[in-house]
Amino acid sequence: MKLMRLAAGQSNSAWVSVSPSHGPKVARLFCFPFAGGGAAAYFRWPGLILSGVEVVRIHLPGRETRLKEPLFERLALLVETLSAELLHWMDGPFAFYGHSMGALLAFELARTLRRKYDLLPIHLFASGFRAPQLSPSDSPFSHLPDAEFIQRVNQWGGLPDLVVQNEELMQIFLPILRADFKIIESYIYNEEAPLACPISAFGGLSDPKVDREKIIAWKMQTSKEFTAHFFLGGHFFLHDSEPLVLDQINLQIYKSLSNPLVGGLSG
Repeated sequence: MKLMRLAAGQSNSAWVSVSPSHGPKVARLFCFPFAGGGAAAYFRWPGLILSGVEVVRIHLPGRETRLKEPLFERLALLVETLSAELLHWMDGPFAFYGHSMGALLAFELARTLRRKYDLLPIHLFASGFRAPQLSPSDSPFSHLPDAEFIQRVNQWGGLPDLVVQNEELMQIFLPILRADFKIIESYIYNEEAPLACPISAFGGLSDPKVDREKIIAWKMQTSKEFTAHFFLGGHFFLHDSEPLVLDQINLQIYKSLSNPLVGGLSG
């Protein structure tokens, strides 16, 4: 099998952590965090990903190693910043995976890359979030007092008891969660042509907020192949069903790389 290798040398960036691929690099998978989360959510993925695929985990400001940096509260500004920060990592085939808020971020970043640079991912994985053209079912709550805000967040799957019971940790996580939910609440969908890349939409079978119809509605956002997959678990099924989620990602990336128009794999 002939492989198209990606450039090995890349400059360091606070925005990404990169895990070396198993075998020659042929593609990169960019992983975008959910609300309140960070790159750590994907720390096991390099060991489960398809050979030749490099996992690029996105580090957003205001959390983890960037805790002292200002948080973003508007999606448009975050997307514009990311499009410039990540561009030099897109020197070959790449795919996007985002869960919850990360799915919205990945989607709008893909549209921005198309407009500004005529670039598209070979596959977009939208996980645990309603199709962007749908109206939100919840009223805004990022402004509520702490107790009410936490109660609303818990409806999405909840904060870990370890965090809720630790006042110091809560003081760290609450501003991050508020900022991320402001990103979601302030989002305004603008009509554009569907993306000319395949989309796979993932949902949890017992997700209390995102039902099957909201996942299947992602079909309207692609002019290429669309697939929908549902996994055991609630809103955070990506943890409960992680190996099965990665199986689907691996399958779809392999199919995309095998497409002669992509040029990643050839027989």
